[in-house]
Amino acid sequence: MDDPTRFIPLDRLAIAFLPVVGVLCILRLWKQGLTTPVYAVFRMLSQLLLVGYCLSYLFGTEQPAIVMAVLLAMVSIASWISLRTISDQRSKLFWKAFAAVFVAGGLTLLIVTQGVLDLTVWYSPQHVIPLAGMIFSNCMNSVSLAAERYFAEASRSVDHEEARIVALKAALIPITNSMFAVGLVSIPGMMTGLVLNGVAPVIAARYQIMVMCMIYGSSGMSAAIVLQLIGRVRKNVPEFGTE
Repeated sequence: MDDPTRFIPLDRLAIAFLPVVGVLCILRLWKQGLTTPVYAVFRMLSQLLLVGYCLSYLFGTEQPAIVMAVLLAMVSIASWISLRTISDQRSKLFWKAFAAVFVAGGLTLLIVTQGVLDLTVWYSPQHVIPLAGMIFSNCMNSVSLAAERYFAEASRSVDHEEARIVALKAALIPITNSMFAVGLVSIPGMMTGLVLNGVAPVIAARYQIMVMCMIYGSSGMSAAIVLQLIGRVRKNVPEFGTE
């Protein structure tokens, strides 16, 4: 049987874009703007190619300071992107989003790398950076959903406690759905990658359990933290959420 992880030539990689082109054609036929989706595809392509070269360098580094700098950059970028849906509040809430991603994501990363995996080299870039990417990206999505929903509730003059509960539930919908569907509807990325590389499915399942736990925990904690911090601002700003 052919090796499923063999090198993919660029001409064959281009075939993967056919479904993307199909979606763009549908958007065009339905008279929807193509600027955002085309830009998103271009960003994805350029960023992944760039990160491939960067990770090749980072995985060979033995400097913990470099790894920590990368993690802080990831937290900062995730925090900024998480407020995209409430761009008029970005500068005001950035440090609150940063605190939520940093605390929830950092604590989860520490537990996973030092408690579960028990890494001999605590800053091992080939372990820390990919795991941090999964954790911080899910924190980002959770903070984004929580903040957007909280502001929507606040604009309807819903009190803080109720708005916070509604926002937290909304933020946890994606990961909760994933937990219901995992193994039944989908085989997630971590498990798929390990199985494709020849790891026994039972062992791959253990890694996926670790991933699902760290994503759920970091998503819930980051959403709760940012909602708590936003709530403090609301108490001091009478017109909060009415803009």
